[in-house]
Amino acid sequence: MSSSFAPTTNHTTLKVDSLGISFGGLQAVADFNLTIQPGELVGLIGPNGAGKTTVFNLLTGVYRPTTGSILLGDQLVNGMSPHQVAKAGIARTFQNIRLFKQLTVLDNVKAAFNQNMHYSALAGVLRLPSYWKEEAEIDRKGRELLSLFHMEGMADQLAQNLPYGQQRKLEIARALAQNPRVLLLDEPAAGMNPTETAELMSAISTIRQLFNLSILLIEHDMNLVMGICERLVVINYGRIIATGTPYEVANNPEVITAYLGE
Repeated sequence: MSSSFAPTTNHTTLKVDSLGISFGGLQAVADFNLTIQPGELVGLIGPNGAGKTTVFNLLTGVYRPTTGSILLGDQLVNGMSPHQVAKAGIARTFQNIRLFKQLTVLDNVKAAFNQNMHYSALAGVLRLPSYWKEEAEIDRKGRELLSLFHMEGMADQLAQNLPYGQQRKLEIARALAQNPRVLLLDEPAAGMNPTETAELMSAISTIRQLFNLSILLIEHDMNLVMGICERLVVINYGRIIATGTPYEVANNPEVITAYLGE
């Protein structure tokens, strides 16, 4: 299946070097290093409170790092605002779903195209041909994205009326509408039943191949993590304690201790 969203370059790498942040003297993340190769799918795991979402907030400009650097390709993105990071090519979903619940499913996806629209405010007010042309194109692209998750038949429903699992998928579709180079998924399977989780695993694998995306995901569902991630990074108390293949990490004594205790 072809896609009009596929990135124009295959030379995207996210490189994080010595990243850290402190809150009032508390070191929440320290000396975090990560390199993600083009098209790679990496899992970021760790116990509750380990600092995983804080890392995502650093990567997306919600927090400004105290130390370290974040490179997207050859572009330094730390210090950018969240909308600048999104425009540079890093998109994310959230641990707690953040949809425009009073808008339709399709309008939620179309809202993410805003940063790439080219018609002027005047064209929008006067409904000039350039306005209608671009609006028709994002309508088509929005429906194409929904079809990846088998949600095209729900396009005109309000987002708040979707089942929980479908809301999760809609948030991913909206992130993809930004045409990112790196996609960050924060607990995408949270609250899903086993059938929904299996469907999500298939969808993540599909969009990764279709968009040639680099994906970093936080997840507590170990079946999902072990099933689709090529490499895992484990953090505890804001520091990396292990990296490796799922098998290597699952058998690492320090990881077992972090999750289960002594």
